[in-house]
Amino acid sequence: MLCARCQHHAAVPGGTLCAGCAAAPAAPAGPPFAGAPATWLRSPVGLGRAAAAMLALVAAVDLFAVWAGLVLYDVSGDLVDGEVGEDVIRRADHADLLTAVAGVAQVVALIASCVVFLCWFHRVRANAEVFDPSRHSMKRGWAIGAWFVPVVNLWFPRRITLEIWDASSPTDRPSSHGLVNAWWTLWIIAQVADRVVSRTYSRAETAEELRNAAAQLLFVDVAMIAAAVLAVLVVLRLTRMQHEKALRGPAPAAA
Repeated sequence: MLCARCQHHAAVPGGTLCAGCAAAPAAPAGPPFAGAPATWLRSPVGLGRAAAAMLALVAAVDLFAVWAGLVLYDVSGDLVDGEVGEDVIRRADHADLLTAVAGVAQVVALIASCVVFLCWFHRVRANAEVFDPSRHSMKRGWAIGAWFVPVVNLWFPRRITLEIWDASSPTDRPSSHGLVNAWWTLWIIAQVADRVVSRTYSRAETAEELRNAAAQLLFVDVAMIAAAVLAVLVVLRLTRMQHEKALRGPAPAAA
């Protein structure tokens, strides 16, 4: 009979290990889930709450941007109608300032939330590999890299999220992907629209062009808010799924 550990040398008579493996120190115990890679489950709850809070902050900043957009749209409408005077000029300057402040705040909030979100995302990806290593088609590092590689970042993060989602299901059946798909669809729409509208706004010269750009900015900001709210729900739901699955413990070994 071959050695049960190295599967190369013959086991010593009456035993299950060869002489070399029997003399070697035992390997440390692996993770608590059968077939798991060299990693351990780590609670996603703290990072999940932090990521959800940061995404809620992004939604709040986007809401401020909506208000700034409404102010800009209102005053640009007055300019289109031919209104002139110091009051209109003052309101136009105020609208420009609000729009600029909102834009800076959105960038800062987005960067800060991305840092926390990616820490959480990598954590749940590692946990999902412990739960079910067979569910994943890409290495763990793609949980970070997939967001920054051009072109593939349009679908790789969603694919990784769905694999984490399925591996983290606390039941025997994968949970519905509807929430993830809705979040990702809105996120892509908002990102693409933001790039297009930003160029439109920067090139606006006439009052009519400015009003059209303001209307488009409002659409982008509303889409951003919706995407951020759905992202919060995804984070909370996936965090809860992993927490519940970890509390259930490893699945019974097959007979």
